[in-house]
Amino acid sequence: MADHVAPSPKNSKTARALFYTAPMQGELRDVALGSASESEAVVRAEFTVLSRGTERLIASGLVPREEESRMRCPLQEGDFPFPVKYGYCAVGVVEDGPKAWVGQRVFVLHPHQERFSCNVSWLNVVPDFVPPARAALAANMETALNAIWDSGVSAADKVVVVGGGLVGLLITYLAARMPGTEVTLVDINPERAMIARHFGANFAQPPHTPKGVDIVFHTSASEAGLATAIAAAGQEAKVVELSWYGSRNITAPLGGLFHAGRVSLVSSQVGTISPGHAARGWTYSSRLQAALRLVADDKLDQLITETIRFSDLPPAIPRLLAGDAPGLVTLVTYQEP
Repeated sequence: MADHVAPSPKNSKTARALFYTAPMQGELRDVALGSASESEAVVRAEFTVLSRGTERLIASGLVPREEESRMRCPLQEGDFPFPVKYGYCAVGVVEDGPKAWVGQRVFVLHPHQERFSCNVSWLNVVPDFVPPARAALAANMETALNAIWDSGVSAADKVVVVGGGLVGLLITYLAARMPGTEVTLVDINPERAMIARHFGANFAQPPHTPKGVDIVFHTSASEAGLATAIAAAGQEAKVVELSWYGSRNITAPLGGLFHAGRVSLVSSQVGTISPGHAARGWTYSSRLQAALRLVADDKLDQLITETIRFSDLPPAIPRLLAGDAPGLVTLVTYQEP
């Protein structure tokens, strides 16, 4: 396990948590804090990440009724649409619980909350070489890693990633690290070009998307993006779809090269471990530990474009989760001045 970090003093039996209470409205509410035991730990949060895509949907109250069970996060409180405590990217220090865990810095799939209790099975040790703020990206890195596994991408492949949000950029980062790959990030926002090139990839806007490539990843959650992704695929290529459309009906261009070129369109979703890796013994825990190791690179700090204090979070929700919000990752800090 990692070196111990001095725990903070144990405080009250309640803690503040962010709840979405109405469309684009959030408030901090006191919630009960469970007691530590041999199987339960109390964690003092240091950082969480606001997941713009998923939490925008949650905060807007737009989770389709038929998707509610699939959209629940592991340690959610409340039901859709409101009020609901939601989130899955928390880094903190264990301040009470089993002796072996006290003082450990951990990643937990937990909503935004200043202190929380959970079963020790939810705790994932953050390696010493990973800064705690960057460790909060682990859940998104896990999604990107699973997509890489699902794609079968290999050395020297030509790769296109359509959609330069956080997951798309993490896939770009991973694919570009493979020997000899030629990776192009495609996005309508030219500001993504600098990050793509920093990761060792090319950048193009949709009209200039490369054609005939080996592997395509689609993350834009748009009909136009899916069409761009399919058009980029070469003979016998694979298009990996990561976008979540909810109850929306999406039209996809499945004529032309799609059939003649035997293009494969496959889904990738982090809720299931890529079958080949699952067959070889990979578990949710070992995959998340791999994701934590993969966020060790300082280059990934460019993805964190804003930091906000937890106490300032509720009034900022409409701005941070707006469809046209600038930047990429909003890091929530629990270190009050």
